[in-house]
Amino acid sequence: EIMNGGGITRRIVDLAMAFVGALKGGLAYVNILANMFVASILGSATAQVAIMSQIMVPEMEKQGYDKDFAAGLTAYGGMLGPIIPPSVMFVVYSVMAQISVSDMLVAGSLPGLILTGLFFGVIALLGFVYNYPRALAQTPRERVLTILRAAPTMLIPIIIVGSILTGLANAPESAAVGAVAAALIGRYWTKELKISRLPQMMLRAGIYSASVLFLVAAAAVFSWVLIYGKVPQATAAWVQTVAKDPVSFMLLTNVILLVIGTVIDGIPGLIMTVPILLPIATEIYGIDPRHFGVVVVINLVLGLLSPPVGLCFFVAAAVTGAKAGRMFMVTLPFFGVACLLLILLSVYPWLSLALLK
Repeated sequence: EIMNGGGITRRIVDLAMAFVGALKGGLAYVNILANMFVASILGSATAQVAIMSQIMVPEMEKQGYDKDFAAGLTAYGGMLGPIIPPSVMFVVYSVMAQISVSDMLVAGSLPGLILTGLFFGVIALLGFVYNYPRALAQTPRERVLTILRAAPTMLIPIIIVGSILTGLANAPESAAVGAVAAALIGRYWTKELKISRLPQMMLRAGIYSASVLFLVAAAAVFSWVLIYGKVPQATAAWVQTVAKDPVSFMLLTNVILLVIGTVIDGIPGLIMTVPILLPIATEIYGIDPRHFGVVVVINLVLGLLSPPVGLCFFVAAAVTGAKAGRMFMVTLPFFGVACLLLILLSVYPWLSLALLK
């Protein structure tokens, strides 16, 4: 809300527009690219979907895009939040696995960029098939001015990640640091943040948070049912009898985690699965815990975009009025390329470990 009220989100969208807006389907590219920039600030899929839906969906509707497609695309853009640093889920996983937080943040960077590229490929194909509109091209001078206007907003992710890596703040505290940084930039750089509007902004933030947390609470009840029935333990025992090598174990783990992610929110999913599957991955199959963490997080986040729950779709629906079920159907190609990335990561671990060497 502070980013929106302070004009920060709009400047990030303008920054994305300067790079890709003139392409066929320009606003769809802008949606994903802006989400990638915002992901470096928020690190939360549901929060990102709530914010970006308010900005991108009305704009795409004005340009003639289908509302359900625009909202669904924004939900997939929100998937980048927990993958591109900073990521709350990577921080939680690092603590659980007792590995370096900075290593996990770096490990997620390349897969996040690859996923963005795959989403761009889908948009290019759909733009050719459905003849998506182009936005107006900017002159080189306009591009430079846009970049200069947006540059200070990119200090926010540096401040957030820096506070974590230097030990000045933990993950929740870094979120507060980011909020303060956004408020200062909105107040003194963009000069669009009005103190008189803070009560309404806080009320809206509370309403959006409540709608998300009702869904999370319902998922938590289902998680308790699974744990009480010892389903994770039985699944882990079965996995060891089926998987004969690291690749088959990772592919099988993908299926299990994706199913779990469809009904359980990301962090509860981590808490439920990592203590069971991580020792099997590292001790029996010799899989690097950082590589395993990237695959686990992407799976659980993709689960937020899969039936029967599809939490991110419901968040986008609550903000935009689009239909959650139709969102999933019209954005199936994006689901397909996300699954392709998981397969590639399972077969080629270096895709997540390359920047660590």
